[in-house]
Amino acid sequence: MAKRGNSIIRGIEIDEVVQLLNRAYADEWLAYYQYTIEEKVVKGIMKDAAIAELRQHAADELRHADMVAQRILQLGGTPLLNPKEWFAHTNCGYEEPSNFDVVAILEDAIRGEQCAITTYSKLAELTRGKDIVTYDIVSQILADEVEHEEDLQGLHDDITEFVASIREGML
Repeated sequence: MAKRGNSIIRGIEIDEVVQLLNRAYADEWLAYYQYTIEEKVVKGIMKDAAIAELRQHAADELRHADMVAQRILQLGGTPLLNPKEWFAHTNCGYEEPSNFDVVAILEDAIRGEQCAITTYSKLAELTRGKDIVTYDIVSQILADEVEHEEDLQGLHDDITEFVASIREGML
């Protein structure tokens, strides 16, 4: 634990920050797995574009998990050690894909990003002015999650508009 580094934290309990970061850590690992499995099973029009997006987002979620774990360790905590704990501590949960259609997969992914945005917004609000290091980390991750939602929504909209235009042409 970084004693001097932790001494700059004011107005918030370090244990509370570690607990909240562990919840985010669980979310990141579950999101990583969700993206990884979705890129394998996705089907339908423009699936290659969706696969590329899902693959990139999976890599980002894994990077986020590492960032969060490093901060937990700096604070003197321990990241969740057993994957079973992820389900008990997650904010966003895990939605097993049941419909492999590209639009359904993208909608699942968008919901996940929206939950992550909510989670990291709350963490940023809680740590703003109290724990600058955690605030900086969660702000970086939050920016990525906002970008992910935008990317996924754009691809979703492109696909649904394309399919609608084809259907209109068939009438």
